[in-house]
Amino acid sequence: MTDSLPMRTDHCGTLRASDIGRRVSVCGWVARRREHGEHLAFIDLRDHTGLIQCVVDGAHDLRSEYVVRITGEVRSRPEGTRNDNLATGEVELGECEVEILNSAEPPPFQLDERVEVDEMVRLAHRYVDLRTDRMQRNLRVRAKVNGSLRRAMDDQGFVEIETPMLIASTPEGARDFVVPSRLSPGSFYALPQSPQLFKQLCMVGGIDRYYQIARCLRDEDLRADRQFEFMQLDAEASFVSQEEVLSFISVAVAAAVREVTGEELGDVPRMTWHEARERFGSDKPDTRFGMELIELTPVFAATEFNAFKASCIKGLRVEGGAEFTRSRLDDLTDRAKRWGAKGLVWMRVRADGELDSPVAKFLSADEIAGLVVTTGAVEGDLLLIVADERPAVCHVLGLLRLELGRPPVTEGGLQFLWVVDFPLFEALDDDNNPIPAHHPFTMPHADDVHLLDSADPQDFLKVRSQAYDLVLNGWELGSGSVRIHRGDIQKRMFSLLGITDDEAQEKFGFLLDAFRFGAPPHAGFAFGIDRLVALLAGEENIREVIAFPKTQSGHDPLTHAPSTIDPAQLEELGLRLLPVRKD
Repeated sequence: MTDSLPMRTDHCGTLRASDIGRRVSVCGWVARRREHGEHLAFIDLRDHTGLIQCVVDGAHDLRSEYVVRITGEVRSRPEGTRNDNLATGEVELGECEVEILNSAEPPPFQLDERVEVDEMVRLAHRYVDLRTDRMQRNLRVRAKVNGSLRRAMDDQGFVEIETPMLIASTPEGARDFVVPSRLSPGSFYALPQSPQLFKQLCMVGGIDRYYQIARCLRDEDLRADRQFEFMQLDAEASFVSQEEVLSFISVAVAAAVREVTGEELGDVPRMTWHEARERFGSDKPDTRFGMELIELTPVFAATEFNAFKASCIKGLRVEGGAEFTRSRLDDLTDRAKRWGAKGLVWMRVRADGELDSPVAKFLSADEIAGLVVTTGAVEGDLLLIVADERPAVCHVLGLLRLELGRPPVTEGGLQFLWVVDFPLFEALDDDNNPIPAHHPFTMPHADDVHLLDSADPQDFLKVRSQAYDLVLNGWELGSGSVRIHRGDIQKRMFSLLGITDDEAQEKFGFLLDAFRFGAPPHAGFAFGIDRLVALLAGEENIREVIAFPKTQSGHDPLTHAPSTIDPAQLEELGLRLLPVRKD
């Protein structure tokens, strides 16, 4: 090969019957070598586009994952050797010349996905794992999503603006990652949990429509849909209503779905927070399956059964669940208790509506008949019932519903849902101050603003917010709200939360000061790109769509982060480490 010629003329996975007769050069990794006689070997060469079979004379020096350049003639595979499972299965390269560009040690695991590999091994050798079809596919899906989101936001008149990564620490619900300042010893930056305050400042600055594919960082426990650092589509717009924000984001999400699946999203259904909780026991309901919560409180309004003398009684009907073993029922009961229930009542439905249950003898005939009619239960079904305060009942049954009915991520299609009318406050603290369900800049619902002046703290819990979430298959993709832009409402909100003027100035002064100079009405939204990509790619864990993720413990097996730093660096920063606590 001379410097004037390209190293490759084609990619491995792009060659087809229409290329027969061409002499081509392809580059990649040796995926497989199969001996054919004394001298010939079949080499499957792999790059990011796929595989091509190469017939090589004298391939004894080639090993798995060697990096090579192969030049040969595209020809039809011999009769009977065509591989219909391979995009290049009609052709092969013959009369091959091989140039070894780099040798390789045997890989730490097979790359053909026929063998399940421990995740820690994969992450420790992520640079090898990235060569697999799965990771190549997922990361390219991610790139498509990012590109489609940018185009959709650009087309709607949004301006992409980068906000800072080193900011002041602000209370946003999770722990900050902090960065010590060398130039200001004893002072710290925080890494942004979101660009929330800066995007609101953009509105004050007349940007009108802002967006960013933003990196956010939160020091919170990890799980399947959460990492320390994550990417979100962040957007804010001036002089808009909630309806317009939902429209903007729906257009962007629809573009991503279309780009990846080729399907049209259509109208996204909508549900209030209250309805979602009552029907599904969750504010992020998975609507791909039924098994909705059934209201049973009226059925047992006059019950003599002490366990059912509660303010709320709800149940689940599990079709065919009567076959559950006693050990499984005991396990479900234990789970319900761990999730906060006082207990779990189970009832197997027999012929003629008879109930097999340890508590059946405590129920009247009318209660049993009403239970069967209300639930629609038939022979072979299982009823699961929880009695307690309404929030606890909904929460526990919502978790049981997912435990028993949630289908795999690849089944049931993409079920998007807007959840609206969230409560402004989630509870009262010990001093009867309301605890915000969102950040303290969320605008109350116009019909409920008067309740903020009530003398009864319980009225605060009735106030709805102009906040909204986008849910997909039971995952919260993101949330947003109409922001408070009026000083009187913001001051009242701080007062309700027990935040003094001095505290508000200390924590949010730069935003409040900006609002004094003409803040337009504005609203926004942000959703997690990692979560959207995972569901579009059919993955249950966002680690599978992130190039270099952390484990669930926050460890990076590849770089061994987090790690200690040199004492000289600590000295330069004016820091001294305390002994590690052994709790």
